[in-house]
Amino acid sequence: MTTTMEYHNPVLLHPTVDGLNIKPDGIYVDVTFGGGGHSKEILKRLGPNGRLFAFDQDEDALVNALPDERFTLINENFRFIKRFLRFHGVKSVDGILADLGVSSHQFDVPERGFSTRFDADLDMRMSQKNDLNAYRVVNEYEEQDLRRVFFDYGELKNAPVIARTILEAREHQPIKTTDELKDVLAKFLPERVRNKVLAQIYQAIRIEVNHEMEALKEFIEQSLEILNPGGRFSVISYHSLEDRLVKRFIKNGMFEGEPERDFFGNFSVPYKTIGKLIIPDDAEIKINNRARSAKLRIAEKI
Repeated sequence: MTTTMEYHNPVLLHPTVDGLNIKPDGIYVDVTFGGGGHSKEILKRLGPNGRLFAFDQDEDALVNALPDERFTLINENFRFIKRFLRFHGVKSVDGILADLGVSSHQFDVPERGFSTRFDADLDMRMSQKNDLNAYRVVNEYEEQDLRRVFFDYGELKNAPVIARTILEAREHQPIKTTDELKDVLAKFLPERVRNKVLAQIYQAIRIEVNHEMEALKEFIEQSLEILNPGGRFSVISYHSLEDRLVKRFIKNGMFEGEPERDFFGNFSVPYKTIGKLIIPDDAEIKINNRARSAKLRIAEKI
């Protein structure tokens, strides 16, 4: 177990919570609890009758549970938001906050295998309850599946040769650690782009291991169902795959394609966008490097 001290500053803390437009007696959900930074700020703005539910699938986050009778922490993936809120007698809420991606804590614990900085077993599970881990993706996936993972989730144009290189290497012996994977893929990691390409490779495997895109889609669709009219949706994303899904759904209620238009060429949209896209300023990035790729979108249910 870990302590709260190891969790870094929450990204875009005030803009994200401001975006929820908190009513003192409202019901709110923080679906990415982590170190509890966003949740603490929400609780500060709630009155005695307000309620906050938080989700985190990572068992490490449970140690940070807040001693506040208005607060409930649920150790589950946010893709089950509707089911577990129902379990707690809640059918609709006034605001939902999500800070997507990997928490600073997960990056900083070497044995979790998320960070390109440390050698570790190939794991990358956000919840230790998951059967699928990075070792299985790297050593057991068929070539076409590896190709799909690196192309779709890492946006790597050379996904086919990366997949083939992994297959050829694992014929001799399993690839067990992150350093072994780096050695296998060394020819794709010239110094000038090493960090960028490694980040894309790790991102691709991590998204596959944790079914992040499927979970995100399920969460976004359910959020619309459970938000009250006038309720707010405040979401921070860290890469273009996440941001594209959030942006498209806010704009027209779909992840792909176009909504059906009526006789007059109009279509109904589920949300209205609040303000412009918000990104961290230089001062925040200096304090918290994780914030450098963050994008905050805020929407209100119509």
